[in-house]
Amino acid sequence: MEKNIKVCVTGGASFLGSSLVKKLLERGYYVNATLRNLGDPLKVGLLKGLPNADTRLELFEADIYNPDEFGRTIQGCQTVVHMATPLQHNPLNSQYKDTCEAAVAGVKSIVGSCIRSGTVKRLIYTASVVAASPLKDDGTGYKGSMDESCWTPLNLPYAYSNDGLMGYTHSKTLSEKEVLGYNDSLEVVSLACGLVGGDTLLSSMSESIGVLISQITGDKRRYGTLRFLEELIGKVPIVHIQDVTMAHIFCMENSSISGRFLCASTYLSSAQIASYYQKYYPDIDIVDEFNEDTKRAICWGSTKLKEMGFEYKYDIKMILDDCLQCAKRMDG
Repeated sequence: MEKNIKVCVTGGASFLGSSLVKKLLERGYYVNATLRNLGDPLKVGLLKGLPNADTRLELFEADIYNPDEFGRTIQGCQTVVHMATPLQHNPLNSQYKDTCEAAVAGVKSIVGSCIRSGTVKRLIYTASVVAASPLKDDGTGYKGSMDESCWTPLNLPYAYSNDGLMGYTHSKTLSEKEVLGYNDSLEVVSLACGLVGGDTLLSSMSESIGVLISQITGDKRRYGTLRFLEELIGKVPIVHIQDVTMAHIFCMENSSISGRFLCASTYLSSAQIASYYQKYYPDIDIVDEFNEDTKRAICWGSTKLKEMGFEYKYDIKMILDDCLQCAKRMDG
């Protein structure tokens, strides 16, 4: 179905971004997508090779560390999906002290560009569940459930943390709070996504898929990330890439929607993830080092997306199946 609507997607060549750009083009949208480097033949080639890209996709070079570059990309668009987030910081070549400061400044600049454009009606921010920890503010334990009312206490120490993980957590938490503060000026939707599994359009496996299969591969660094998420959030919210993609489009196409939404189809402990692998793939051996049971009773309390009418299509078996198939294809 052809649509005379233009959408800006920042971070268009990322794991999530490329999936969204592909689906938008399939649905007849015009898309402005940003990349940090238009000289990257793999990323440019991937996006330019998508169906309908020749007539409906325009690529722009923009970096979140230079947020004013996004203004021309946003001009003329009706919806902006802000996915780009800084992951690495070079203090010698930056006006910002860290990725957190850069991310918040990026949000402010993009909101400003949206308002000045005169065409943008809705801004969708791709947030993360790392900003929605159900931990009590004093660190004495978890609340009974995890939902949109939860915000991560940034003053607490977390097991399995490192500078990169804590930088990302601070960045996503403060950026989400910043963007939600503009709901009086724009229709702002924050979609806080769980750990994303499935397959990828990219030539390399995404970090999140690697984390989801870390108990099988024995990857200690990525298993540490899985356990960090579990300690931060109580359990691990998980969602399929196709459900995340369609959740963004659902938030675009809904006639009236704003505010914060958590996006995950299942909420499991790392031990439960291991048990699913052992159930469906009995030939796979997961050693005790990668199978720790926290026995937490916390439950998933978010129903806002479903109440708006969104339906998840992928259950945990489908997510893990696709993660493993992706890994096998990459090893191919």
